[in-house]
Amino acid sequence: MGVLPVPAEVRAILLDIEGTTTPIAFVQETLFPYIKDNVKEYLRAHWEEEECQQDVGLLRKQAQEDSSLDGAVPIPLESGSGEEELERVIQAVVDNVHWQMSLDRKTTALKQLQGHMWRAAYATGHVKGEIFEDVVPAIRKWREAGMKVYIYSSGSVEAQKLLFGYSTEGDILELFDGHFDTKIGPKVESESYRRIAASIGCATKNILFLTDVPREANAAEEADTHVAVVIRPGNAGLTDDEKSYYSLISSFTELFLPSST
Repeated sequence: MGVLPVPAEVRAILLDIEGTTTPIAFVQETLFPYIKDNVKEYLRAHWEEEECQQDVGLLRKQAQEDSSLDGAVPIPLESGSGEEELERVIQAVVDNVHWQMSLDRKTTALKQLQGHMWRAAYATGHVKGEIFEDVVPAIRKWREAGMKVYIYSSGSVEAQKLLFGYSTEGDILELFDGHFDTKIGPKVESESYRRIAASIGCATKNILFLTDVPREANAAEEADTHVAVVIRPGNAGLTDDEKSYYSLISSFTELFLPSST
């Protein structure tokens, strides 16, 4: 793959997380199993708290929207009739979360609950965010060259900040100028990249987006954003057409910034 020159008009680098800054295995084998294994215990412990009730309310609303989908799990309202009924409602939330996760849903309701659960896990040291070793040195170089660096992930902004705040490299949140999640729009829709550009005060052509997902790269490209697809251990393979079409890098060190010379 060698060296990939960054176009001179690029002023900001937008980073995906899973498969780009962080091994997919960390997300698939550490973060997601933590949710599945601990969601019932978490709900029981925090059920009366306002934040937890807001999370459940969002999940219930999402469940109503999903009611026509195959296998969808409804979440009943509480009628306040005792411990047995509370357990029934909690179990419905657990089943709904497991169902959404089995389909790899990216709903804001699911991501918000996951973010709050991960916050507790990071704060207690049960989880540390894994970062590829080339990431931090490269970002420091980019920033020294005057580049802005942002994160765009389907994980909530809170979950992103936890991963980088409690990472294997320590607290590296200072390296980022901002964070975006699906509240700005889905990563596979070009309009999301236009909104991000407007939010950070530049044109889409002033952004370079790094992701491991061709569909996301395609959406960004449709919005006139520069893209490069990241090849990392454990990432999904690319087709021959994708390999020949996209600029590819296997490490952030392969990006060459004209302004850094």
